[in-house]
Amino acid sequence: MNTWLNTVSLQKKRVMSPILILSILGIYFAALLLIAYLTGKKSDTNDFFTANRQSPWYLVAFGMIGTSLSGVTFISVPGAVGAVNKATGQLNQFGYFQLVLGYLVGYFFIATVLMPIYYRMNLISIYGYLEQRLGHWSYKTGAAFFLLSRTVGSAFRLFLAAEVLQIGIFNAWKVPFFVTVFITIVLIWIYTFKGGIKTIIWTDTFQTIFLISALVISVVLISGELHLSLWEMPKAVSESPFSQIFFWDPKADNFFLKQFVSGAFIAIVMTGLDQDLMQKNLTCKHIGDAQKNMFWFCVILVFVNLLFLALGALLYMYAGAKGLALPARSDELYPMLALNHFGTLAGVFFLLGITASSYASADSALASLTTSFCVDFLNFRQIKSESRKLMLKNWVHVGFSFLLLLVIVLFKLLNDDSVVNSVFKAAGYTYGPLLGLFFFGLFTKRVLSSDYLVPFICVLSPILCYILNLNSVEWLGGYKFGFEILLLNGALTFAGLLLLSKRGS
Repeated sequence: MNTWLNTVSLQKKRVMSPILILSILGIYFAALLLIAYLTGKKSDTNDFFTANRQSPWYLVAFGMIGTSLSGVTFISVPGAVGAVNKATGQLNQFGYFQLVLGYLVGYFFIATVLMPIYYRMNLISIYGYLEQRLGHWSYKTGAAFFLLSRTVGSAFRLFLAAEVLQIGIFNAWKVPFFVTVFITIVLIWIYTFKGGIKTIIWTDTFQTIFLISALVISVVLISGELHLSLWEMPKAVSESPFSQIFFWDPKADNFFLKQFVSGAFIAIVMTGLDQDLMQKNLTCKHIGDAQKNMFWFCVILVFVNLLFLALGALLYMYAGAKGLALPARSDELYPMLALNHFGTLAGVFFLLGITASSYASADSALASLTTSFCVDFLNFRQIKSESRKLMLKNWVHVGFSFLLLLVIVLFKLLNDDSVVNSVFKAAGYTYGPLLGLFFFGLFTKRVLSSDYLVPFICVLSPILCYILNLNSVEWLGGYKFGFEILLLNGALTFAGLLLLSKRGS
C-alpha cells in the first residue's frame, strides 16, 4: 500500500498540484458539512441512533454501496484482475465475481430471516438479540467482538485515506502525519456528532455518487484511449485474457463452490451481523421498506462490482497497448495510471473516489461504534433524561474518535505493510464467533447452562483457526484456506456453545 503511494508522490506533480487537490477536497468537505448542518438541526439521540425510523429506503440502498466498498476495495479489486494467484499460477481475472454471486444468497438470508427478527424486537443494537436469546455474557461478547473488528477495520481504511491526503497535500508543507490524521478524524466528527445515522444516510448517498462517478469516468476515459466505444467495450473486455469468472480446481482458494459459499457467509456476517450496516437498514419506516432497500442494494452492488472488474481489465489492456511497465504490486496500477496518464479530470475523480469510499465506510463506523457502546455497555435505553443521554453519547463519540486516531498512528509507527495487513486480517477472524453465536440462537432450541464461559469459547475459536490456517499446507496435504476459514471459525464457536448448553424451549 505505501509503495504505490510513494510512487504516486514522485510522479503525480505532472497532473495536479497540492493547491488544486486541497481546493477540490475543501469544496467536497464543505458540501458534507452543509448536509450535516441541514440534517442535524434539532436532532436528538433518537435521530443519532435510528433516524426516528424515517429514512427513505432508496437512499439507504444507494448509500450502503459507499459503506460496503472501502478505499482498499477501490484500488484492490481492479488491480487484482491481472495479478497472478500464487496458489494456482493463473491470473485472478474475474474470479472475485464468484464471491459477489454468493453475496446474493447471504443478502436474501438477511432480508428474510434476520431483518424481520430485528424489526420485531425493535432493536437499536442488533446484539440485543443475543441477550434475549442466549444470555448476558453472550450479548456482551458479541458486542465486544463487533467493537474490536470495526475499530481495527475502520482505522485501517482511514489510514489509507490519511496517507493519500498526506502525500497529495500535506507533505508539500511538511505537515506531520499525526496532524493529517487529526484533521481527518475531526472532519468526520464534525459532520457526524450531531445528526449521527440520520446525517450519514444523506452523506453516504453524496459520497456514493462520487465513488461511482470516479468508476464510470475512469471506464469512459480508458475506453476512449483504447479507441473503443461504450458499446464495443464490453465485447473487448469479454474477449480479453482477463474475463474468466468461474474456476473449478477444488484445492485452489479460488474454487467456485468455495468462493460462492464463502461469499454468502461473508455477506451474512459483515452485513447482517454487523451493527454498522444493519443500523442503516433499521432506520427504514418498516420491514417492507427495509427489504426493498436490501433488494435494490443487491442489484446496484452486483453492477458496481462488475464495473470495477471491467475497469481492471481495461487498466491492463491500456498498459499493454501503451507499452507501460506494470508496477510491482497490483494495487499500484489504478492510482499510477489515474494520476499520471489519464489527465487531470481522471486524477481528480480518482482522489474523490478513494476519499469517498474511505470516508463513507469510516463515518458510519464511528456512528455505529458509538451506538453499540452506548446501547450495549451503557444501558442507554434505561436512561430517562435526554440531556444525560446527549452528554454520554457525545463523550463516547469523542472517545472513539480518539481511539481511531491512536490506532491509525500505531499503524504508521509499525511502518510495515505485512504487519498492518496482518492486523487487518486478524480483525476478520472476529466475525466467526458472531456467526457461531447468532446461528446457535437461530437454529437450535437449546439454552446455555454456562453463559459466563461464552467469552472463552469465542476467544479460543479464532485462535485455533489462525493456527490451522498457518499450517494447513503441511497438515492438510497442501490445502489452502480462503475465506472459508470464517465458516470453520463459526463452526468451532457453535460446537463450543453446544457443549455449554442443555435442552430448552
